[in-house]
Amino acid sequence: MDNHNINPAPLGLAAFGLTTVLLNLINAEIIPHASLGMVLPLGLFFGGLGQLFAGNREVGTGNTFGSTAFTAFGGFWMAFATMVLLENLEVIAPMPKAGIAAFLAGWGIFTLYMTIPTLKKPKALFVVFATLTVLFFLLAIGQYSHGVHIFAGYEGLLCGGSALYLSAAEIINETFGRELLPIGSKSLI
Repeated sequence: MDNHNINPAPLGLAAFGLTTVLLNLINAEIIPHASLGMVLPLGLFFGGLGQLFAGNREVGTGNTFGSTAFTAFGGFWMAFATMVLLENLEVIAPMPKAGIAAFLAGWGIFTLYMTIPTLKKPKALFVVFATLTVLFFLLAIGQYSHGVHIFAGYEGLLCGGSALYLSAAEIINETFGRELLPIGSKSLI
């Protein structure tokens, strides 16, 4: 098989989706905060390195959007996990709410402009990016409101679940040579 024809997106979407789902189970308070210890290594090695690898592979396909998205969000997961680990090891001071809110809002802005190109891509990808944009802003606001933070966790489950769905759809549809799991026609505009 020609390695240039391998689609790296399912890996990147799975890395993002699984890490997002597990973190948001904690944010939604479905599982205890003490479970964060499973998310941090996942954020470094799957959500982080997995997406960086997928982003690097997207360069080889000429996909600027995929390369930018996977590389950036891989960096997000690595930065987030490293920040929490450094705080827990008392290497750095705990981030104040305003700092975390600014971090999350900054990622919300990046995700918002990355959502615009998804209007010309399959609708399932638009759902991933639109829900991620909302998630970042809800999590930023949630720094000041416990109820909003919990709501953001549930919205994050939708976001991560949509990424896992798209990953599964791309793998299953490619394997069977037809669309068994719909992803929506391209171009909302």
